[in-house]
Amino acid sequence: MNRHVNAISGRLSLRQPQRDSLTILDRVCEILPLRKEIDRNTALATIQAEFPSVTDFDREFPSLCFSLATGVGKTRLMGAFITYLHLAHGIKNFFVLAPSLTIYNKLITDFTPNTTKYVFKGISEFAMNAPEIITGDNYEKSASTIEGLYNCKINIFNISKINSEVRGGKSPKIKRLSEYIGESYFDYLAGLDDLVILMDESHRYRASAGLRAINELKPILGLELTATPKVETNKGAIDFNNIIYDYPLGKALVDGFVKEPAVATRRNFKALGLSAEQIEQIKLEDGIRLHEEIKVELDTYARNNNVKTVKPFVLVIARDTTHAAALVELMQSDRFFEGRYRDKVLQVDSSKTGAKEDETIERLLKVESPDEPTEIVVHVNMLKEGWDVTNLYTIIPLRAANAKILIEQTIGRGLRLPYGKRTGESAVDRLNIVAHDKFQEIVDEAKKTDSQIQVQVRYISEVPQPKPNTVTIIPNLNAKLGLPTQPSTGQTTGTQPTINPVTTLSPSIEPIFKTPAEQTVAHLTYKALRDLENKPNEVPTSATLATPAIQTRVKAAVAQAYKVQQKIPDKQLELEGITPKLEPAQIDKIVAKTTDLFIQQTIDIPKIVVLPTGEIRSGFHPFTLDLSNLNYQTPDSALWIQTLRDQEVEILQTTNQGIQENRLEDYIVAKLVDFDDISYSEQSNLLYDLAGQVLQHFRSYLNDDNDIRQILIVHQSAIANLIHTQMQPHFWEEATSYEATVSRGFTELKQPSYTVAPDAVLDYRQSPSDKSNMSKYLFGGFSRCLYSHQKFQSDAERILSIILDRESLKWFKPVKGQFQIYYQWQNTQPEYQPDFVAETDDTIYMLEPKARKDMDSGDVKAKAIAAMQWCKNASDYTQKNGGKPWKYILIPHDDIKENMTLQGLATKFVKQTSEN
Repeated sequence: MNRHVNAISGRLSLRQPQRDSLTILDRVCEILPLRKEIDRNTALATIQAEFPSVTDFDREFPSLCFSLATGVGKTRLMGAFITYLHLAHGIKNFFVLAPSLTIYNKLITDFTPNTTKYVFKGISEFAMNAPEIITGDNYEKSASTIEGLYNCKINIFNISKINSEVRGGKSPKIKRLSEYIGESYFDYLAGLDDLVILMDESHRYRASAGLRAINELKPILGLELTATPKVETNKGAIDFNNIIYDYPLGKALVDGFVKEPAVATRRNFKALGLSAEQIEQIKLEDGIRLHEEIKVELDTYARNNNVKTVKPFVLVIARDTTHAAALVELMQSDRFFEGRYRDKVLQVDSSKTGAKEDETIERLLKVESPDEPTEIVVHVNMLKEGWDVTNLYTIIPLRAANAKILIEQTIGRGLRLPYGKRTGESAVDRLNIVAHDKFQEIVDEAKKTDSQIQVQVRYISEVPQPKPNTVTIIPNLNAKLGLPTQPSTGQTTGTQPTINPVTTLSPSIEPIFKTPAEQTVAHLTYKALRDLENKPNEVPTSATLATPAIQTRVKAAVAQAYKVQQKIPDKQLELEGITPKLEPAQIDKIVAKTTDLFIQQTIDIPKIVVLPTGEIRSGFHPFTLDLSNLNYQTPDSALWIQTLRDQEVEILQTTNQGIQENRLEDYIVAKLVDFDDISYSEQSNLLYDLAGQVLQHFRSYLNDDNDIRQILIVHQSAIANLIHTQMQPHFWEEATSYEATVSRGFTELKQPSYTVAPDAVLDYRQSPSDKSNMSKYLFGGFSRCLYSHQKFQSDAERILSIILDRESLKWFKPVKGQFQIYYQWQNTQPEYQPDFVAETDDTIYMLEPKARKDMDSGDVKAKAIAAMQWCKNASDYTQKNGGKPWKYILIPHDDIKENMTLQGLATKFVKQTSEN
């Protein structure tokens, strides 16, 4: 595989379907010469030989279609294609076609540096010299600079505009003479010997007159991207002939790249006897009730996981502009939930012109922002491809359409995930279609074998991927003593550091003892020394192992164990020549040498257990709830929500069933006391205060306490979860005192295992080309690390390793379970694993590099508090026993430079507890 494919995939964080597509393009470029003079039939035969699904190019030039489901990332793939062709093959000229003004404007934005979704983010070559973006609006002015300094030029044109210009057999404007270059811009492009055309949403304009005109550009290659690789004809839809890669929606659903679509209706709903207007009103009101439920679920998830809050919105599909205006009027009136959505509805259709249109578009583009008030968007047919939002959670189709069209054309707008991946929370990962009158039709359509919802695994070209290897890294001490690796599932043991079949960048460590007998004694010594870890009163530090008293005990234990292992009776030891044996003096020498090596290759990490003593109390401090996303509407009837792919059913109960409490507050308090960390007897005042805040909030927009009672009956669990989540930052715990006990003075280093690609082992002084995916690399070449190889999560960590390998006596990166430090975070006690440990002449440092933007986050502070307390307890112990103090350093990542010293970092960033 071309090295550029790996590098680009990593830098752009490509998903597997995007990576597969790029790999296919790489192969195409290997077998197909990128030049104009190649014969079309010859090129087709070459492609067909390896990609038999391509039966025709469907163009007058070689053109290939990459079909990726909506939401997987076609625009980013387009950026990857351009990057690859430019860096790997020197292509400088690209012509990008958009099917509409909306997508045209979106593509210009996405190809413009410093925008939110910039397609080349992470490509360093374009950071210094960004491609020139030439558009259908500025190409005449740009013509004067076409031979300028730009190394890469991307032309973005709107095919619908070209189509309008060629009606009646006319030539498009792009073919007119340009005074700047002495020919038309079209002729200039056609004369280029390296022009590549990229066609976005190519199904929208495959047979258009404008695209036939584009054929005359005679590009060396065409790349089509679409989620619908079909041409509509009188006989139905026909697949493209040039599909080289197909990743359908069903596969994207299984792989978790998009939301799960589900259809919602009322349980036992019957449309018989209801007018069309009544059905519409029911669907709208139920859709809004569902929307308010989702708002609470998203708020709770964001708080629980310390991620951005997503503001969901509802998409209402109207029949026409008149119908859309009537719907907006209804939802802005007092007849619709007492007018609570009056300022939250946006109409988007062709009826808006001039300043009104500009205002509408501006609001639409900001609909993902939590600060933008729009919660309901009403449209007719303007919101098709190119409107890439991640916060659409509810679709209410009110336009007559069959179930197939509802599935294929409607859900695509809402499939994108707000966090880029599934969360495991159904409400966060689900797109809801409110379709009472079409419910069964949609479910039946989704069950059909040819439905897009079904899993259609149709990899037209299977892409071979490099097989990664499981790598176990044993400490250098174990390697020098020839100790085997710790046994684990599927892992073999051996005497060398296990980095197979990957070739390491540093020489293998040879055991210092050569003969089997010497190695046996060394192994027995190692075991005897390890046995003393559990006796901190006798052996408080590893240095104590070298004292005469301890050495006498170890030597005696090893000599006895050696005799037993060799099964040599005492009398037989006197007979020479029968069995190779070591003299007592030789055994003592090996024991001493092994002990010295053990001490050199050990950083004393005491095992500390901190236990509270005396009375332990806990609770929550009073606070004000954030109820901005709590806006439940009065329940009416139960909603039945059924996912389309796996047909799972969830019922959103909205009836007035349930226990009748005397006080409204009791509905909330009764659920709150179910949480294990809440004590009613000690926290009742706070619980009723919080419940009172909720009631006050509901009364701000509801006039009837009976309506509030119904909301509490239906949603009391979700409300309690929201409150409980917000209580966590206000949790407190106290004890009369705490006591730290040490069960070990030093501990054995763990043996971590990693998954590593064959070409991903680097020297630690080498900065990798793909810094955005550091965790895929394994680094070696250290001189003072206690392991031969280490993994880093960022380039800042790699640079810090350079400093530590230069200035410390010894260092390493701990793995999980090495320290067993636990910190308080949102009513849990996760384990904290520091990033580095380094020992100097007078101090042992625990180091944590962190992105500057995260330095003040709650979990980082909680970890720092736990780490500082551990260091204080460790220092109290080590300094009583002649050891070195521990200090904790929390370092902003951008302060880590190779010219920094460890002492300089410590002086500036060491953190201490108030007790220190």
